[in-house]
Amino acid sequence: MENFALIDSFSEFKDDKLIDRVTLMVILEDVFKNTLKRKFGSDENFDIIINPDKGDLEIWRNRIVVEDGNVEDPNQEITLAEARKIEPDFEVGEDVSEEVKLVDLGRRSVQYLRQNLVAKIFEHDSTNIFKKFKDREGDLYTAEVHHIRSREIILLDDDGNELILPKDRQIPSDFFRKGDNVRGVIESVELRGNKPRIILSRTSPIFLEKLFEQEIPEVFDGLITIKKAVRIPGEKAKVAVDSYDDRIDPVGACVGMKGSRIHGIVRELGNENIDVINYTNNLQLFISRALSPAKVNSLKIDEETKRVEVILNPEEVSKAIGKGGSNIRLAGKLTGYEIDVFREGIEEDIELKEFSDEIEEWVIEEFKKVGLDTAKSILELEKADLIKRTDLEEETINEVLRILNEEFEE
Repeated sequence: MENFALIDSFSEFKDDKLIDRVTLMVILEDVFKNTLKRKFGSDENFDIIINPDKGDLEIWRNRIVVEDGNVEDPNQEITLAEARKIEPDFEVGEDVSEEVKLVDLGRRSVQYLRQNLVAKIFEHDSTNIFKKFKDREGDLYTAEVHHIRSREIILLDDDGNELILPKDRQIPSDFFRKGDNVRGVIESVELRGNKPRIILSRTSPIFLEKLFEQEIPEVFDGLITIKKAVRIPGEKAKVAVDSYDDRIDPVGACVGMKGSRIHGIVRELGNENIDVINYTNNLQLFISRALSPAKVNSLKIDEETKRVEVILNPEEVSKAIGKGGSNIRLAGKLTGYEIDVFREGIEEDIELKEFSDEIEEWVIEEFKKVGLDTAKSILELEKADLIKRTDLEEETINEVLRILNEEFEE
């Protein structure tokens, strides 16, 4: 097989990977040098001439003519008799250039060359894909479900690039079939060996921000700024928005008439409840807004410990805490403060930590996670509600209620 024909057979790699011919020739040159070095011990005395327009190349080996029987290095030297077979007037000491056909390298060398070429093209292709997607980290992206596994979904984009949507990056209510289009943000891109691993996420707060950019023109144009977004994926989210133009109501613009603008985002996120609030530099007001829909009577901020004590009417407490403590958790994430809720007008209440001799610390922490940090805040709720909110066993709840009731018995 002539060089041209062999190279032409390699064109399938160029076509499959969409590599231009010039790049393919550069890769080929590197591969041929490695093959020559492997077969002859050195490639320094070889000239590789590539013609990218024709897709052809020539390989010439340069050797010095020596007396017959005096060859020490067959790769660098050629006998006078052999040289004169190429050109009858060669003399000792002259340089001889002889074209090397690929088929003359032997079947094993050609096979190695082909395998090396595949590896180099794959490496080139992987590097390009890695660079392309690395630059797009944080971008909204759509791909099609190709294969569903127990711990992840394999997606393919229009160019055949593989993306991965892990189970923990899926919204709990997500359900996809093969062929479905899936939207998410490119969360991370890394190289595993020579293969790029592209992770898509639907649980990231950035996904929520990018959906706002896509669905709300004022956000896309920069007239409204998203200061911060926090989520419990598929359940609840809070988004703080601001506008430097006093004529624009950022909350109204994001929500739209009767929720028309935000409806598509809510649907995309599996009916995730989204609270949009006005951002302000006034920390007290911002914390009050973050606890919406609860109405705050007063609050006391401790800058040093990053804690805030919030006083509410008893009927507002459950709103501030939210289902399973979701509202108070998100308000804390949004503001950067740990929020403790207290009831207005409730006297002789006792902080739960005062019972640490009788109630285990981890149990107290479970109650505090959902905003229940006093004895009466627990006693005011039904046992079933306490079990649902805290995920504690009924036996544990019963024991806590017994201890607290004993404290308040007359």
